[in-house]
Amino acid sequence: MTVDVPQLVAQAREGRPRAVARLISLVEGASPQLREVMAALAPLTGGAYVVGLTGSPGVGKSTSTSALVTAYRRAGKRVGVLAVDPSSPFSGGALLGDRVRMSDHASDPGVYIRSMATRGHLGGLAWAAPQAIRVLDAAGCDVILVETVGVGQSEVEIASQADTSVVLLAPGMGDGIQAAKAGILEIGDVYVVNKADRDGADATARELNHMLGLGEARAAGDWRPPIVKTVAARGQGVDELVEALEKHRAWMDEHGVLQQRRAARAAREVETIAVTALRARMADVHGDAHLGGLAARVARGELDPYAAADALLATLTEG
Repeated sequence: MTVDVPQLVAQAREGRPRAVARLISLVEGASPQLREVMAALAPLTGGAYVVGLTGSPGVGKSTSTSALVTAYRRAGKRVGVLAVDPSSPFSGGALLGDRVRMSDHASDPGVYIRSMATRGHLGGLAWAAPQAIRVLDAAGCDVILVETVGVGQSEVEIASQADTSVVLLAPGMGDGIQAAKAGILEIGDVYVVNKADRDGADATARELNHMLGLGEARAAGDWRPPIVKTVAARGQGVDELVEALEKHRAWMDEHGVLQQRRAARAAREVETIAVTALRARMADVHGDAHLGGLAARVARGELDPYAAADALLATLTEG
């Protein structure tokens, strides 16, 4: 079933949640009209500030996201939230836990909350997240908060999708050990020690500060990630977190970093689309027979894998 894309985009610009939901559904479902949707949205994007929140399970990402929504709404901002949940092992859909925890904002017309399933995609995000961010941007959101699933050391894809990445930790959850390791604690622009009313919060902040000091040398004027202590469930420290986010945004604007990040983000998205299209051509245009024949020759030692890959690419180009 085809939809009237221009009308749908116009309704989304008016803030109609059903239109926004339909556009994101077209994205998630890889609709045949996806190209038309993206073409219509492109001139309307670039105004939203994208903040990614990540951290281990249980650090309070959903509660912190909800608290940030409250703070930005007090400032009169329209807010979009993409809450990426693990996929249900039964239906493949999102488990919706994050959306339940943000139910306080469900009736606010200035807030749009969407849960997205990872559907097996690694890195803490859903594969359709970049396009969904673009939908919320075009729909007039001033701030887009992207909350990842609970991640470990290597699942750091949010750093490539957000303007500012927030890494959350909590005392007593082994985060002190994580601070000594490469990976997730190297991507943060702002660090948050949440649940700071618990024992060990000050020690966690000190250890994190020490580890950041052992990182790469920074030149004068470089951004040094701040450490903010919060109790998100009670709203404590949230204003300080918003202030840190705004300082980072101002620093990026001043040094041209924001446009560099967005250009790099666009480059990765274009590359992903091109690679996906190439894989589709391999499967659909030339079929498995050609690839199977090359693989059989490699297995028999008649052809090396690089020569086989060159042959496959040559046939794709000819096609």
